[in-house]
Amino acid sequence: MAAGRGRASGGVVDDIRFDLRRMHETWMELFFPRQRNASSSVLGKWQPKTAREKLTYNTWYYLGIPIIGLVYPLVLLGVVLRFQSRRLDSAALRLGTVGVVALFVVLWGALTAASYVRFDGLTEGFFAVAAASTVAVVAAALAVGFRVIGGRVTTVVFAWPFAMTAIFLPPVVAALYSPTVAAVVLPESERLAIWLLENPLDFANVNAYLRTRYDLEGIAFAGMWFGLSVPVGWVLGILVTLADLVRPKADGGDDGDDD
Repeated sequence: MAAGRGRASGGVVDDIRFDLRRMHETWMELFFPRQRNASSSVLGKWQPKTAREKLTYNTWYYLGIPIIGLVYPLVLLGVVLRFQSRRLDSAALRLGTVGVVALFVVLWGALTAASYVRFDGLTEGFFAVAAASTVAVVAAALAVGFRVIGGRVTTVVFAWPFAMTAIFLPPVVAALYSPTVAAVVLPESERLAIWLLENPLDFANVNAYLRTRYDLEGIAFAGMWFGLSVPVGWVLGILVTLADLVRPKADGGDDGDDD
């Protein structure tokens, strides 16, 4: 048992060393030729020859060490996110765009019908839920559609934000007419809004503008989460893309994806 743990530990250490070496070689290749995976090639890794080349090469080499150290935890987070996203991605691709849209239509249609009963007909609350339902269905369709189109840029810029929209909106909209859900979702949303206003948005009077123009109540909660879905989707998409660049899926079955 102890030997098994030792081998597992050694494997993790070897994976980390491999990742860091690959990242640093990629960093070096930004300005110097034949750096990444070049040691086993015929020409081998490029080496500086003149004094000026050695100075710039070594400066860039040592500058990359702390930067790689700061970025690597984000790579590991991206690997975890990739493992989870591929499971959802696999299920979505098996259903297809039509299947995903049909599933969301059924779920959000039921939610809209429930809101009709809860709000006693065609009231403002019902139309708010119906509008959010439409946005969620369209967002899910667009997320799958852009994922099918493929490409890293398309996936990060479009597919991830639309996927986040389809995930974020349901509990927020449900909270608009369910006191039980509202007791959990809305206070946490308010805390998040306060933190955002006092930290990331505390520049150029952005937070003051938002406080004077908007009240965080009712459908504004859905608008808040819809607005957050875009940058959150971009961040998550970039992290997964970074993990793909540093640790491709073929490298040792790193994330255990058996799709």
